[in-house]
Amino acid sequence: MKICIILGTRPEIIKMSSIIRECEKEKLDFFILHTNQHYSENLDKIFFDELELPKPKYNLKVGSGTHAEETGKALIGIEIVLEKEKPDIVLVEGDTNTVLAGSLAASKLHIKVGHVEAGLRSYDRNMPEETNRVLTDHISDYLLVPTQKAKNIALKEGIDKRKIFVTGNTIVDAVYQNLRLAQKRKKNLLDKLNLKRKNFFLITAHREENIDIKEKLKNLFRAFELLFEQFSLPLIYPIHPRTKKMIKRFHLKVPKGLNLIESLSYLEFLFLEANAKLVLTDSGGIQEEACILRVPCVTLRENTERPES
Repeated sequence: MKICIILGTRPEIIKMSSIIRECEKEKLDFFILHTNQHYSENLDKIFFDELELPKPKYNLKVGSGTHAEETGKALIGIEIVLEKEKPDIVLVEGDTNTVLAGSLAASKLHIKVGHVEAGLRSYDRNMPEETNRVLTDHISDYLLVPTQKAKNIALKEGIDKRKIFVTGNTIVDAVYQNLRLAQKRKKNLLDKLNLKRKNFFLITAHREENIDIKEKLKNLFRAFELLFEQFSLPLIYPIHPRTKKMIKRFHLKVPKGLNLIESLSYLEFLFLEANAKLVLTDSGGIQEEACILRVPCVTLRENTERPES
């Protein structure tokens, strides 16, 4: 059996890392097709190197764009590769535009589709990810759901029970495998940032609904300020360039106690996450990671497709 693993973003690489390692271990016939939906080729190479993963056989260099642009470019590029390679099954993970493009391309070529992390729902159609999740689930041949709750959701939507398999979540394996790498390579990071174990809060906030609206971002900053006033612990915020741009555009003052630092590598972030007293995030993946690491987590969203976290 020939397997095509389709990836497009860093969270997908992280969550599929354990499956890729298992494919290598079992000497399965597989290859990686990477759409490179968001990142530069150089940053991407560093990321695969950091996690000690094999390089993708194909890199489509789709880049960022509108949802239509990303999905369309990925769909065209993926179809070309699938027609050439003729895999028996395509594996996609999550809810990105790459996931939708990969599942559509494979389905139309009559190639089996396996959706890792199927059955999740936020029930918020304002989120483009929700559309991607629903469509991908309904054209997949194998729904690899993380929980019984996710299975029940798929069943309620009329999906054939013979297609649904409760597998657990690959992020659990990925966190433990990658944490070992992080502890080995990043053990001096706390000293470098002048932090003490379990004596700081870690923040990530990147979603449009939090960052692109001045009042929302202002309210977040006020909440961070109140946290510092209450607990007197540093708040560490590895900041995305877009967030930095919005802070400047909105002329917002960074509150006392909030430490904006440059973006971290995945292993650096995972190491900080494991050592934080509290995580505040609007990222679904980080909600899961914090839960696995048993670090308390505040979700900076009005809803989540991961209620278990």
